[in-house]
Parts: sequence; structure tokens; C-alpha cells
Amino acid sequence: MRAALGQLAVIVGISLAAAAGTYWIKGAPARVLRCDPSRLKPGELCLQQVPLDGPVLWVDARLRKEWQANGLPGSVLWNLDGAEDTQAMEAEAALRIVDAPRVIVYCGDENCGLSHQVAEKIRALQLAEDVSVLHGGWRALREAGLIKDSNRTP
Repeated sequence: MRAALGQLAVIVGISLAAAAGTYWIKGAPARVLRCDPSRLKPGELCLQQVPLDGPVLWVDARLRKEWQANGLPGSVLWNLDGAEDTQAMEAEAALRIVDAPRVIVYCGDENCGLSHQVAEKIRALQLAEDVSVLHGGWRALREAGLIKDSNRTP
């Protein structure tokens, strides 16, 4: 029994050393966001499906402090934070949304459901005809190099 534990300890030690060496040589694993259009939820789209030179209004569904720190330039804030003056925020956003031919809502990452809720609210209020949710949210924008400065107000 003791020999088996000793062998297990040696195997674990060698495995940990190999993993640490690989991490030291190669670095952290690349965690790149993948977007498969065939696996999207209804109303979602991949960033590569958005013509970035076209008229798009981006709606940030994250917290105000996140939007102010690193929101997409030209984006408008519309979140569901209870600490916000909801009527004022929605009125300000609605003024810009009504004039936009295409609206894309984003939040923190692909697991954030707030963007879907905000998009549904925009559709329910009939503020825009073309409303979509960006799969991957802010993370997709950052990985594409569209978010550069983290200390600016949009």
C-alpha cells in the first residue's frame, strides 16, 4: 500500500512539473471567443455579421461605471440597474434609438442575459425595427480590437 502511494505521489509530482513547465514556456491558454451562427439564440448575431462601417447604434446593457470606463465609442447606456434613474436613462436612449436604422445590444460576455432583456424591452416599446443582441457582448468587441481605452467616457 505504501509503495502505491509513493508511486502516485511521483506521478502527480511529474505531472505538475510538466504542467508548470508548459505554462512557463507557452503561457496561459488562449481563450478566444468563438461564435457559430448556426448555434445562436433567436435575435443574436456574431460580430463578423455586423457591417462595422454601416449605421449601427450600440446599446450597452452593463452597469454605468463599466460603460463609462470602457464602453464602445458612440454607444448609449440602457441597463436594468435598480440604482439608475430608469425613466431618464430610457428616455435618453430612446431619442437615439428612434433615429437608428439598426440597434445592437451588448453586455459583458456571452453568458450575460441582460442584453436579451434590454433588446426585448426596445422591441416591446417599438423604438426600432432591427434590434439584435451581440453574441459575446463586450468581450467580443474587445477581442476584435474595437475597445481600446479603458479610462474614457463614451
